Amino acid sequence: MLGVRSIFGGINWREFAPVLVIVANSLIWYASTYSVFSSQIEKLDLDIFIEILLFGVFFAAIAVSAFIGGWLFPRQRKIGLASWIVFGAIMTLALVTIPSNNLYVNFILSLLLGLSVGMGLPSTLAYFADVTRITTRGFLGGITWCTFGFGVLAVVYLVNIVEPTLGLELLALWRIVGLLLFLALVPKKQESIPKKSSESYRRILARRDIILYLIPWTMFSIVNFAESPIAANVLGDSAELAGFITFALSGIFAIIGGVLADRVGRKRIVIAGFVIFGIEYAVLSLFSDNPFAQAIYIGFDSAAWGMFAAVFFMTLWGDLSEAFQKEKYYVLGGLPYLFLSFLPILINPFKDSIQAPTAFSIASFFLFVAVLPLIYAPETLPEKMMKDRDLKSYIDKAKRIAEKESEKDQKQQTEQNENQEEDSTKETEESPEDKKARELAEKYY
Repeated sequence: MLGVRSIFGGINWREFAPVLVIVANSLIWYASTYSVFSSQIEKLDLDIFIEILLFGVFFAAIAVSAFIGGWLFPRQRKIGLASWIVFGAIMTLALVTIPSNNLYVNFILSLLLGLSVGMGLPSTLAYFADVTRITTRGFLGGITWCTFGFGVLAVVYLVNIVEPTLGLELLALWRIVGLLLFLALVPKKQESIPKKSSESYRRILARRDIILYLIPWTMFSIVNFAESPIAANVLGDSAELAGFITFALSGIFAIIGGVLADRVGRKRIVIAGFVIFGIEYAVLSLFSDNPFAQAIYIGFDSAAWGMFAAVFFMTLWGDLSEAFQKEKYYVLGGLPYLFLSFLPILINPFKDSIQAPTAFSIASFFLFVAVLPLIYAPETLPEKMMKDRDLKSYIDKAKRIAEKESEKDQKQQTEQNENQEEDSTKETEESPEDKKARELAEKYY
């Protein structure tokens, strides 16, 4: 394993601080605001078709605005992100009117809320990739996701225990506080034009490595969101607790996965995540009613989610973008996850009629199949960096062994010298017989 110095070496924490603030603040705000938004829409008791349309407008707005933001924000990232955060705070406060609005106004609110989510997320994650180095990006991605995992638990809990209006006000305040911290921490020298011009989406999608990572990521997103309502149905009353546990544990595993990704490469960690996901669904398909099997599912889900969050969500697309503008890469990498979040809304009305073992078996099969493109995908962490890090680790280990051997030799030499001194002292000391003989000789001679 890497030593502490190897893990933290080369990280400029002062430069990373504003990145951690804006990314964690944005992800926590999105998760919390979407939870309130979906809860309010469900309480309206609308026709299922109208409800699906409202959510459809929201997710479509996220997709469209992500493309717009990916093109617009690189020109003036700092100003763009600040404006986006203020817009998000305003839209959060506007959600309080949903229960009293007519249907058309709520459609407009869904559209604007989606715009306030998707517009800045790609640039936020691109900012993370621009500031971090490829050698420590996995670890810092794990730190960021861990902050999000524990932070969203605290914020969602706080919002749910207060009145809805106060909860939305707190979310808006959370957004503004994040903006103020970001502006206070970000150095002016970070505001720079990317080193190379932006690539077109057609050119990006023509790259073999992008496709080989994008296909399994999309397959995972489909399986994850299609199966989540069925898994919640199987877990029953424990589903909410399981969600809290998964968020907390995935934050811890994100750090572990990020460190390993910087050590052995991204590809191995992603493959390991798919295998773990496949195993958990296989176990649940065979023993869905068994509490022990459900505990295995929750534990494995947390571990795999942590690995995926640190690598697939935070790190990989920044690696693949190399020195180009990174917004478009994060648009393509983030859309499968964000847009397919719509699937549970479509599946929820039919979850009781779906056979859980069959659904989990199909999920397990597709997750194992998704590994096949990854076998041919290239490693995004340069091989030279991994070899240099291994060599440095071996040299450090050899130095420690040499120091221990040197200390051991010195100790042995010291003990040997002490033994010689004792022997010399014993040789020079006068024995009782010699002393008696000397006294007799002095007396008579």
